[in-house]
Amino acid sequence: MPRFAANLSMMFTEVPFLERFEAAAQAGFDAVEYLFPYAHPEQEVAAALQGAGLTQALFNAPPGDWESGERGLASLAGRDEEFVEGLETAMSYAQALDCPQIHVMAGIPGPQGPGRRTVEQALNHEAAEVYTRRIRQAADRAAAEGRRVVIEPINHVDMPGYFLGSVALGLQMLERIDRENLGLQLDLYHAQITDGDLTRLLRSSAEVIEHIQIASVPDRHEPDAGETSYPHLFSVIDEIGYSGWVGCEYHPVGRTEDGLGWFHALQSDAGESGQSGKAQQ
Repeated sequence: MPRFAANLSMMFTEVPFLERFEAAAQAGFDAVEYLFPYAHPEQEVAAALQGAGLTQALFNAPPGDWESGERGLASLAGRDEEFVEGLETAMSYAQALDCPQIHVMAGIPGPQGPGRRTVEQALNHEAAEVYTRRIRQAADRAAAEGRRVVIEPINHVDMPGYFLGSVALGLQMLERIDRENLGLQLDLYHAQITDGDLTRLLRSSAEVIEHIQIASVPDRHEPDAGETSYPHLFSVIDEIGYSGWVGCEYHPVGRTEDGLGWFHALQSDAGESGQSGKAQQ
């Protein structure tokens, strides 16, 4: 069974951020992720993480001016100094949180005109050169501390104009950037919208997947409804040998704990399987 990490930017929002760590632990999670920790000093975040006995699976590097609509700097021309400063901030938090990997967001490089870019159009866009250089820079900086960088394709319904707009493009960029400590953050919610064919996508991308995230499609709620069959996808995740965390990046329909029936059922099934396995030994 996959190992699940609670996303504290979306889950357990009934309590303040630093209290969500303990709430996640009490609900049965062993790890957490979130968008950004930077509103709190790294020592406070680390204390909350360690106090709850949790593992930090992932967080994002600073995205630029989020409030004004920026969604990352990696593909934005003329922002070199800010990108480097943000990268250093992320590395400092990663060290405090003992976090093995950081997601560096691509950003929205500007109006793209009518329709969406094809993979070929994106690869030939001027932003691709900036993005390639910046992600190489981020990966090299992370490698100096034994950490990884991941890139995440995000759909254009939720984030219009985002440079990395499909898994197909993400795979092409991984090959172009060519860094050993660089991998794919595969959010199955986004991937269903951008690429579809999730079973084959998981199998064909297995070698480069470093982090997986889940949510129902199309509403981005608990992964027990909507058009995707997560019980099937969890079996595929096991089949491909993925051993990393699966981030629960969804908006609960109501109170977070009230929507965790799918999670507790999987825990129960795993416990019964473990007991059965021990009985057979």
